Amino acid sequence: MVALMALAGLICGRHIRGLADSYDEGPVHYDQRTGAGVELVTAAVAALVAWRFGLPYVPFAIIGTALAVVDWRTSLLPDAITLPAYPIMALALAPTGELPRALAGGVALTAVYGLLWFLRPEAMGLGDVKLAGLIGMAAAALSWQAWIVAAFCGQLLGALYGLALLLSGRGTRDTQFPFGPFMLLGAFTTLCLGW
Repeated sequence: MVALMALAGLICGRHIRGLADSYDEGPVHYDQRTGAGVELVTAAVAALVAWRFGLPYVPFAIIGTALAVVDWRTSLLPDAITLPAYPIMALALAPTGELPRALAGGVALTAVYGLLWFLRPEAMGLGDVKLAGLIGMAAAALSWQAWIVAAFCGQLLGALYGLALLLSGRGTRDTQFPFGPFMLLGAFTTLCLGW
């Protein structure tokens, strides 16, 4: 099953590259000369998540990778990807028996990020708020502990990247960068480490 999910990730990764290209109207942060990087990363994430937790979490792995690539390239988290992901994830997580907790986790993390956006809208986009719901669903389906770790990890990784920009002189306190990839990296780390 893991090998099959890796193959599915490889195929989806090819489509993710094309999808990201279609959103390249914004500022590009992503080096487009990565060869098969997107395909390999999608395959690795899908296989690792399938190995750790099974098929119900693979849609989140693939959709999350797509969102991370698009956001990194363009600073956009398109509703055309994010919003349909909610029913897809709900259907995928239903067989786990943890759908009620997943939905509660999605609502709770959306509320947390919604409050952060309300307090400081210049530091975060509404796309990040919508993405938080997907992360909250995936993490809470595992446990509330996983939900807490995923929520904290994304913030920590984003802060570390911002600090690295400051220390390297490549950014200032006002430098904007896409936050979605760090939120998703925190979520994938949480899933793969099994918190």
